[in-house]
Amino acid sequence: MKNIVNSSWEYIRENPKRVFFQVGFVLFVIWMLFDDLGIIKRIRMETEHRMLLERLQQQKQKILENEERIQNAKKPDSIEKAAREKYNFRKQGETLFIIRDQ
Repeated sequence: MKNIVNSSWEYIRENPKRVFFQVGFVLFVIWMLFDDLGIIKRIRMETEHRMLLERLQQQKQKILENEERIQNAKKPDSIEKAAREKYNFRKQGETLFIIRDQ
């Protein structure tokens, strides 16, 4: 162990500029990877951005569907159809059969 430490110090004394630049390069790489503007944070932000874009497209599609439902809701036939399908309403004198999957 003592031999390794002595040889390391000897190498540093013989090549101080080289060691300085190597340490500086290692610190620069660590800084680029883990800083607030680093590569890892950038990858996380890109992933989140893609997720948000997908969610935005889904919400736009829901808005279009709702606008279409609103346009159809103005027609009297569509109100009756929705009441029959969703709430099982019926006209007077009609027989209603409810079939449930088990």
